[in-house]
Amino acid sequence: MSWTDERVDLLKKLWQEGLSASQIAGELGGVTRNAVIGKIHRLGLSGRGQPTSIIKRARRTRSAPAPRQRRTVTIGATALQAEEEVEMVPELRPAHSVVVPIAKRLPIEKLTERTCKWPIGDPSDEDFHFCGCDSLEGLPYCEYHAGVAYQSTDARRRVRKVAHG
Repeated sequence: MSWTDERVDLLKKLWQEGLSASQIAGELGGVTRNAVIGKIHRLGLSGRGQPTSIIKRARRTRSAPAPRQRRTVTIGATALQAEEEVEMVPELRPAHSVVVPIAKRLPIEKLTERTCKWPIGDPSDEDFHFCGCDSLEGLPYCEYHAGVAYQSTDARRRVRKVAHG
């Protein structure tokens, strides 16, 4: 099937009347819906009787994100019983603290593979030093400072969850 001038004129007329591509294909006979759609686009008739260049599309305006709402949490077999989500305050430091004895306070020159390399104080101060306690096997820090430096992924997730609400 070829697109003759008469068939193109009929296509334009039917398209302006609001017929669908399938209906136009039925009226023309011997042509598929996809062939009609292709011809409509090549002719620039996608705006129902108006050339494509005349059609102005409305710009979408960006709306502000909706405020976050508090979610309810269901637990196990009590699926119908809703409870408020409890905010957990993350524990950022290990339960026990460490007091660095004056004898263990080391300048950078005295650090070894077996000493804790946790910096204490402001590097520009004269009193700046490193922890100096015995470090854990394979880590640069003592037990206390390793607990501060290396948090489990669960602890980090709890911190993010509380921070982002």
